[in-house]
Amino acid sequence: MNNKIIVFSMLIPFMMLSGCISESIEKKLEEEPEMPEEYQWEDDGELVIVTYDVTGLTDSMLSEFENQTGYEISITKLEDAGSILSHLLQYKGVQVSDLAIGLDNTYLQTAIDNGVLWEHFANFSNISESALTPYSGPLAVPFDQGYMCLNYDTEIVDGENMSVPTSLWDLTEDDWNGKVAIPSPETSSPGRAFMTATVDYFANDEDTNTEWTDWWTAMAENDAIITTGWSEAYETHYTGGYGEYTEGYVGDAHVVVSYCHSPGVEAWYNGNWTKSAALDLPRAAFHQVEYAAAIEGGNLDAASAFIEYLLSEEVNVNMPTENFMYSVLEDTDLPEDGGYRYHSTIPVQPAEVTAAQIAANMENWLEDWNTAMVAA
Repeated sequence: MNNKIIVFSMLIPFMMLSGCISESIEKKLEEEPEMPEEYQWEDDGELVIVTYDVTGLTDSMLSEFENQTGYEISITKLEDAGSILSHLLQYKGVQVSDLAIGLDNTYLQTAIDNGVLWEHFANFSNISESALTPYSGPLAVPFDQGYMCLNYDTEIVDGENMSVPTSLWDLTEDDWNGKVAIPSPETSSPGRAFMTATVDYFANDEDTNTEWTDWWTAMAENDAIITTGWSEAYETHYTGGYGEYTEGYVGDAHVVVSYCHSPGVEAWYNGNWTKSAALDLPRAAFHQVEYAAAIEGGNLDAASAFIEYLLSEEVNVNMPTENFMYSVLEDTDLPEDGGYRYHSTIPVQPAEVTAAQIAANMENWLEDWNTAMVAA
């Protein structure tokens, strides 16, 4: 989104970390980890991170890690999670980075299957069950999470001017012609997450005569706005968010694919006010988890140390305000101040699609999606 909820120049000052994290990391670096025999790496005192524009990686947060560990950090910023995966596959066997931050559960298994990740040796024990549900193995660690769903402009979709949709099929009607913005699943992780949800949604609806691809064809015929990424969909086209204050705003879509807590972020920045709301349709939301993973052939000491740092309480509890996503730690939630939590929605029945199903079917799903859109 970049693929994040909201990117503002204003960031919450990073909380200074306690000495206990430093001690934990230093102790870890002094130990001789038991790793597979084929793992060979050089601790050169540097940590190269490949990521997209993850707003939670603030200068103060990175500097604190450098001060604690002595590692020097450099960052390669790509467009999105898909770009990170492409980067890892391109440099397989001759990797130029140590740590990947931002692969989500629609991309992770492909990276694992292609052998571009290594087992880390970071130490942590307080990750929530929900964050570990898609993947709980040693090759990646969740660092934030959220639910992807449709958002709508309540000032226009108010039951009088336009009716609030009660099914995805409603969006194929004439009233919605050209008024729905969706990031492409071929180029955007939010778009890919939403497409995955539609597979489950239509596999479990009462209509046995249509497939999920029929809905996408109908949406294309109804002039749905398909964008390359989340930013274009939300900032340029959506009328219910902060995009109206940004350069290039068009404002022609009253429904958009974003996060179910995007209205909460809007409210948090606007004194507990937002005109955006999440549309909670059964099985039409997707639980997205984003991961940090050590890259094969990279500096495993540095990567593991940063993963442990990223999962520390002092860092990860700030994900809602620094990275506009839920923390992955147990017993954490969104802040109540500014209406952040009040205006955020946790779907009652999100889509149920496993990481294994995603890995086994994603290539075919994308081909079917493309065919469905062209068929229009």
